[in-house]
Amino acid sequence: MAKYVLMIAAISGFLAVTLGAFGAHGLKGRVEEDLLTVYHTGVEYHFYHTMALLAVGVLLLQFTQSNLLIWSGWLFLFGIVVFSGSLYVMTFTGLRWLGAITPIGGVGFLVAWVLLALAIFREV
Repeated sequence: MAKYVLMIAAISGFLAVTLGAFGAHGLKGRVEEDLLTVYHTGVEYHFYHTMALLAVGVLLLQFTQSNLLIWSGWLFLFGIVVFSGSLYVMTFTGLRWLGAITPIGGVGFLVAWVLLALAIFREV
């Protein structure tokens, strides 16, 4: 499982850099300023939680059977897709109602962090 989590983290990191560069160079002047801020928030949280996903993968190398770590990793990925993804889509489409979906991804992040803390407490 560690191999897959680490691969997903690497792909997520690649996407975060790509989307961040696109936002910095390709969106200025093409979207409203407030939506550009929304986009940058998505990229910022994408990066933070990619690093968390990477940490989960590294921990899984040592604690291969930890269900807490496995669920934490899945929830970090869920959070990236739903939280950051909804902000990206909102920026590109202007559909501001997607902001109502964003907190669902945020809850995924919160639960992932709690599970990571529990895993560290139990396993390390």
